[in-house]
Amino acid sequence: MAGVFKDLQVLDLSWGIAGPMTGMLLADNGATVTKIEPPGGDPFRGQLGYTVWNRGKRSAVLDLKTADDKAALLALVRTADVLIESYAPGVTARLGIDYDTLKALNPKLVYCSITGYGTDDNEHRDRPAYDALVQARSGLMWEQRGWAEGALNHLAGREDPFPDLDIPYDWVQGAPRPGPLFPASHWPSLGAFFSASVGISAAIRARGITGRGQKVETSLLQGAFAGAAGVWMRAENIDPDGFDSWILGCKAPKGHFECKDGKWIHNWVPNPRFILQASEGDNLNATPNLTVQNDPDRFGTGPEELLVMSHYQPILAEAVKKFTAQEWVDAAEKAEMTMQDIRSVEESLADPLFLKDGCVTETEDPTLGRIRTVGTAYKMSKTPGQLGTRSPSVGEHTDAVKAEAQKILAEARAEAAAANAGKSLKAPLEGITVLDLGLAIAGPFGTQLLSDLGATVIKINGLYDLFWHRVHIAYMANRGKQSITLNLKDPRAMEVFLKLVDEADVVHHNMRYEAAERLKIDYESLKQRKPDLIYCHTRGFETGKRAGLPGNDQTGACLSGIQYEDGGMARGGKPLWSLTSFGDTGNGFLSAVAVINALYHRDRTGEGQMVDTSIINAALLNTSYAVATPDGKGFERPQIDGMQFGFSAGHRIYETASGWLCVVLANDGHWDALFAATGLSELATDARFTDAAARRQHDAELADMIAAKLKSASATEWFAKLDAAGVPVEIVSEDFSRKVHDTPAFQKHQWVVSYDHPVVGKLDQIGLLFSLSDTPGVIQGRPLLVGEHTQQIMGRLGYSEDQIKTMEEQFAVGFVGMPRMPPRRAA
Repeated sequence: MAGVFKDLQVLDLSWGIAGPMTGMLLADNGATVTKIEPPGGDPFRGQLGYTVWNRGKRSAVLDLKTADDKAALLALVRTADVLIESYAPGVTARLGIDYDTLKALNPKLVYCSITGYGTDDNEHRDRPAYDALVQARSGLMWEQRGWAEGALNHLAGREDPFPDLDIPYDWVQGAPRPGPLFPASHWPSLGAFFSASVGISAAIRARGITGRGQKVETSLLQGAFAGAAGVWMRAENIDPDGFDSWILGCKAPKGHFECKDGKWIHNWVPNPRFILQASEGDNLNATPNLTVQNDPDRFGTGPEELLVMSHYQPILAEAVKKFTAQEWVDAAEKAEMTMQDIRSVEESLADPLFLKDGCVTETEDPTLGRIRTVGTAYKMSKTPGQLGTRSPSVGEHTDAVKAEAQKILAEARAEAAAANAGKSLKAPLEGITVLDLGLAIAGPFGTQLLSDLGATVIKINGLYDLFWHRVHIAYMANRGKQSITLNLKDPRAMEVFLKLVDEADVVHHNMRYEAAERLKIDYESLKQRKPDLIYCHTRGFETGKRAGLPGNDQTGACLSGIQYEDGGMARGGKPLWSLTSFGDTGNGFLSAVAVINALYHRDRTGEGQMVDTSIINAALLNTSYAVATPDGKGFERPQIDGMQFGFSAGHRIYETASGWLCVVLANDGHWDALFAATGLSELATDARFTDAAARRQHDAELADMIAAKLKSASATEWFAKLDAAGVPVEIVSEDFSRKVHDTPAFQKHQWVVSYDHPVVGKLDQIGLLFSLSDTPGVIQGRPLLVGEHTQQIMGRLGYSEDQIKTMEEQFAVGFVGMPRMPPRRAA
């Protein structure tokens, strides 16, 4: 069985992180991907991650400023299916390889453009597009641990509801200092990678129906938006019961505890009953009755719980310190508690359970030797992918690729390709029906993406889902869906569900699979009823020993190394769970990609299949910049410092007299410009700092000198000087998020969207994360209310009003009225 994209030809003209990772995912699933590199090779090839991101690709060096090489590329375009590029806006037009030009050669081409800030006339368009600078300009660095007042209060312009609550830095995550944090994770590029992968998959599927290619666009800024989808939500009224929470505030302890052996564990949500009772004696005693489900005193979600947590934090920390990290992980497994130990990326890659599952793979690299890297991102039962064995050397396939270009021209295919006439399609998933049985974020976020692509998504809610769905975090993953409330343990409700299955194309959930089997809604059961069904299951962990454990974004970030890296633990820091991470949502992105690809396969063959992925799969992609030997030894790579300023003196944030600056100095010219603009010209000739090797050796001294100098003026003053001198620099914005929903350029492209909500009034959210020129995405409505479409859906299925009323009275189904919004606050 071959990968789903076995017949596709992809030209990868991208560099950096997002584009190469996007090309890798296509290659992993069968596409022939040819990396087109400039003379001398991709300038970012020095990154260790390229060992992973270029696997399974061919490499051809073409100088697009010469006529012959440009002609070779244009010949390849004529038979290509997908092209990925990451040039700055305007560059492709100057080179004559822009979308309009290539569309004339090949109307079937799916052309993906990944830029820093988009290609329209928004004010950010021409800013330097390094990851750290995008995080600074967008204020994402402030969101790593959140605001004292919490996300909702911050966007609403409200003050901290607990101004007198003083929380020691030791109790909360992040470096023990005020200010923004520089994470190791490249969140904007990762968000752009996930978004581009969904957009390309949707365009390929649409092309199979319409016969036309189209342009797919996303950006690092939209990648930042994707990471901030949960924190950049603005509501007119945040006071309805249960809506606000403590979760996204920097004052809230996040369940990190140092253990007896100096290692750390993360318990999310922190559970006092489990920790205190299990640790009462000399040995940990975690019996099953300590599960969180049986705990009447577990933390709630309301903001006031912060006061309770501040009481418990030092008590819990003392209790955890009595035992080792492994003892706590073993106890948590018995108690079915969401707790894992925090480990490095290299330790993660050495995990035998990951290797057995396939989410980690082992290959032979010609330079590094036997190595382990991230493996399969998602599994498809009928069209499984096959990972490439290694990354090609620069230009390894140039001659072969040029010969192919000549053959294309020689075979008289120089005429412009014509798109085959096909059906019209308003959105890529128009006409597709998805049943969403997902819980929390990881499952529902994936189906929200499918809704944004035009699918009809019916959320199958349980009778007790109202508690979760009233919390603001649930709003980020449940827009554009219909909701029916069914008690699937009641045969009558199960009958309703199965009638919906008969009409559906996709069933999607992230409940534990054994629970689905007990209910007989697992894939094997449902495909007997509907053989062409696409069935998607998303998990917390890899398959195997951990599969039955409760998993979440936090446990994935522990086991994959994300928290270790983002906290700078290799250089003395402590763990950080980023509030903009792609664990839950990354899993959602991958599930959307897998479902779309399965639909593409079914369109051509009529064959359904099961697809699955996990939070761990997404988390390992997030750390795919690292590789390791089979025994867990790593290779030299940049790591941030323990105070979370950044990677090095030239790639970090600095505090000024007022505000913070971020600089990314990528070459000697940038260093010379910084030295001159800051009045440190003497350092340009100082032997300690004249080249990259010397600067690396004396990095701490250099950082101290620059830090002292930048303290002499404000961030605004320094930005003006450094930017004018050509230094890649940004102010770490404190107010970008407060303006994001009022920016006309973002509203125009639906990067941000607004609607009236019956509970919270006007609601502003992050919108589309990619654009498609021919079959654009669509925002289908506000976040759901649990059960609001029950009566409508059941009526359509043929149930009478009396039947529906009886089933409601007997708790087989449920539906809610439309609660009125409380009165508005006085201006």
